[in-house]
Amino acid sequence: MLKLFGLIGCPVHHSLSPLMHNDAFQSLHIDAHYHAFHVEPHMLKEAVEGLKALQCAGFNVTIPHKTAVMEYMDELDETAKQMGAVNTVVNENGKWVGYNTDGEGFVRALCEQMNIELSGARILIIGAGGAARGIYFSLLKHRVAAVDVCNRTVKKAEAFVVKQSSVYSLEEAEERVGEYDIIINTTSVGMYPHVDATPLSLRHVKKDTIVSDIIYNPLMTKWLQEAKEKGARVQNGVGMFVYQGALAFEKWTGIFPNTKRMEQLVIQQLGGKTC
Repeated sequence: MLKLFGLIGCPVHHSLSPLMHNDAFQSLHIDAHYHAFHVEPHMLKEAVEGLKALQCAGFNVTIPHKTAVMEYMDELDETAKQMGAVNTVVNENGKWVGYNTDGEGFVRALCEQMNIELSGARILIIGAGGAARGIYFSLLKHRVAAVDVCNRTVKKAEAFVVKQSSVYSLEEAEERVGEYDIIINTTSVGMYPHVDATPLSLRHVKKDTIVSDIIYNPLMTKWLQEAKEKGARVQNGVGMFVYQGALAFEKWTGIFPNTKRMEQLVIQQLGGKTC
């Protein structure tokens, strides 16, 4: 029997999730289909109820529903509670169970693609939104030396960080860039079509610092280009997108899919190359 999976968001027409997941279903000979559903915010409750009525086996959640959808879950995973957001929902015996794979997806991609261990690393996160929170708490699970956060609005970052982390304004962080081994942009600054914008000055960045941007359109943001010119190692957002999707796929099916194949599909669709 064909199983239905999907994505709810507003908008979703640009999403590459259907391409990625349907290819994985096909390659693994799983009788399932993944569809992107455009859901306006005021129709979220009806959409979630409708998916349950259709016996949907699971779905992803994207902007702007990641926090609002929590209200309609029967259960929440501890990670989703901590992050205050859900990006993956599983139908477990008729109950909606909400998870969040964003943070773990980013960390898995970072370690595997950059071939690094996080133990002892000093890390700076730019931004204080849902992605920042997910990445922040996932990094804290590793034996890092520090995970600090900078944001335009300092109070927004202070609202979720724990005591051992420092919070800086963007201006303060720019002066401290040289103190970090890994710098991560979790904001949308530099995303298409505003490709000339950069989230933080890298004038003090150390050579071989890992500079990671969760944006994947464009594949090489202006910020990553500047980092590369200064001798930094760079990573775009394709890895996080692929791994958060792969972890969701595993929760739905019990199978961890071929992430290399997923990555190649996404990059091919975007018409570019990796960093």
